[in-house]
Amino acid sequence: MRRLVAIPALLMIATGAMFTACRSPQKAGGSNRALQVDETPAVAINIDSLTPGFAVYNAATVHYGRAGKQTYTIQFKTPVVVDVATKPEKWGYFQFPTIDRLPNDAIRVRWNLNDDAMEAYGNHKFGEAVSTNKGASFQLAPQHTPLTGLVLPNGERLTIHTPKPIPAAELQLPEAIGGSMDTYTKSTTNYYRMQDLPAKAQGIYFDRLAAGETNWKTVPATLTDPQAARYTLRGNLPIIWWGDMHLAADKSIVAGVYPGFYVGTNGKADPFHHIFFYRSADNGNNWNIQGRIFYKPNLKIDTKGEKRMGFTEPGYEVLPDGSMICVVRTTDGIGNGPMYVSRSTDKGATWSQAEVMTPSGVLPRLLQLENGVLVMSSGRPGVQLRFSKDGKGQAWSNAFEMLPWIDYKDQVSCGYTGLLATGPDRFLLVYSDFRYLNETGQVRKAIKVREVIVTPE
Repeated sequence: MRRLVAIPALLMIATGAMFTACRSPQKAGGSNRALQVDETPAVAINIDSLTPGFAVYNAATVHYGRAGKQTYTIQFKTPVVVDVATKPEKWGYFQFPTIDRLPNDAIRVRWNLNDDAMEAYGNHKFGEAVSTNKGASFQLAPQHTPLTGLVLPNGERLTIHTPKPIPAAELQLPEAIGGSMDTYTKSTTNYYRMQDLPAKAQGIYFDRLAAGETNWKTVPATLTDPQAARYTLRGNLPIIWWGDMHLAADKSIVAGVYPGFYVGTNGKADPFHHIFFYRSADNGNNWNIQGRIFYKPNLKIDTKGEKRMGFTEPGYEVLPDGSMICVVRTTDGIGNGPMYVSRSTDKGATWSQAEVMTPSGVLPRLLQLENGVLVMSSGRPGVQLRFSKDGKGQAWSNAFEMLPWIDYKDQVSCGYTGLLATGPDRFLLVYSDFRYLNETGQVRKAIKVREVIVTPE
């Protein structure tokens, strides 16, 4: 039985919109159209019945209204095709794109050419293309260098490094303190208190590029968190520390990462995934626990919440007033799950209880523009963009769709996206299109980049 639950409008993103120019998403993708979009009131979230947002598949200028007032003018430029697969590709290949800016100011797009499996971590096989004209076009150009990550005040570039998993047989493992099941592969995981593991299984790794140099170095860093656990899966112990890093006002680095496994006062590991925040005051050499967002599902909206793996894939951003916002995924092998949002006003030390934000979505990306607009991209099904201009990330626009889709099982994209600011009011969005038609009419996976200019009214 489908269950509908109303939640406060400011905490919810409606999936529908009223379009004075066009009502049908399939017909709204014409070239260079000027469209008036009137926001509809928030409706109850139903994760079992998803509705596409407003379709802007091709170039369009959207005048977005809320409560009878003009709120945004948004220019969606024509998508640029970065590269197209030459043959049908299985899941994991020709997807999961990222975008960053190289030290020479060129823009790089990278996509995965690996299995989507723990055993493939650390293989670092990618496709890459570079643009020297601000994203107007791209040329295939393997860089063989890590992503830019974060530029530190001293000019260093720092990015999280994922090494190959460590075979469990090579480790003297302590006694397990819990276990759970991966909902995708149905494999069993065993948890171990991190500080009790051998030294090489305790820390984290970064790729560093010193200011003025050209050679990146992979270096270890210490991680201090007595209540953190790590896990083994299929005979391996992966070193996973994935998420966002941002500079705080005091120039320290705050990272919001997953997977976060918590060891309770009883000495046992909580089986759910949580989001952990760490702080470094020495340019990323040493990290200490700063705060946590614990998984507490809304069972009225997600009746399967207690069976899920928990919170994963955090996207977090520092807002103009110094507060922080974090959006997380819950979709897993059980099926579609909502995204949640949490906020912090003390540099990530404490976080509000996470609340349901959207009915679906994976790998939310957040980008604070200089003009005050906060951008969020996410996907699955499809690829969505949303905008907020209230400085808090509380009131959001309806979703804008980059690709057509029908329901959650309609696999038109991996749903993973990347955002890169290119000016105070504009950015580039990178995403995958699984149904691109090549020159001979064959369906192939493609990587696309799209410029978007947003002006708050």
